Amino acid sequence: MDNEFGQIKRVAHLPTRIASEFAKRIYDGSLKAGEKLPTEHALSKSFGVSRTVVREAIAQLKSEGLVETRQGVGAFVMKRPDRQIQLDDAKSMDKNDFQSLYQLRIPLEMEAAALAAVHHTEEHMAALSAALVRICNTEDWGNSGVAADLDFHRIIAESTGNDYFSQFVGAISDRISHVIVIARTEGQLEDVISRTVEEHTAIRDAIRTKDPVMARAAMRRHLIGSALRVGLSIEFYS
Repeated sequence: MDNEFGQIKRVAHLPTRIASEFAKRIYDGSLKAGEKLPTEHALSKSFGVSRTVVREAIAQLKSEGLVETRQGVGAFVMKRPDRQIQLDDAKSMDKNDFQSLYQLRIPLEMEAAALAAVHHTEEHMAALSAALVRICNTEDWGNSGVAADLDFHRIIAESTGNDYFSQFVGAISDRISHVIVIARTEGQLEDVISRTVEEHTAIRDAIRTKDPVMARAAMRRHLIGSALRVGLSIEFYS
């Protein structure tokens, strides 16, 4: 595989732009199922970014269902379903885009949390708790913290037992990463971190108790809080 990617200009969320480069190659067939991606070191050098940025880009591709990672081996392109959801590249987003995103995320992820409470396995629960530990312990909220957050929501979607949830959440993961980054750069970081940890912990705990009503409510509180952190007030009609 040709490893010579052009270096990314520092104008957008770098992991998202790198993930988009790989997604294009996967969708156009340049990267085929089973093919191994270059090492973090090679990608860091090729793109002219840190290995932390590369790690988050890989996490985003994983969230979108495009790659899988194997411990100590690397990242590999996954075989995609025939009907894979693909949205236009989100190069920039304004407040209206954020509003539209939350209008989708709230019903989608609330129901995902409820279904995850009913259908999760022990493996799902272990993965969700591991992602929460990474959220709690991260020292780099702009990169590895975003990757952990995306993983948390991806695992909930997978825990529903319904592939459509995984596909939809994966398709909007680049938009979600935009929102996370903005919330953490524009807000009071200590307060954002505290609320983020508290909200994600409540979601995990509700799913673990197998209470779909509690899980749905916990996800709703999180998404309302997340929207408020980027200056949005969400209207509900029931």
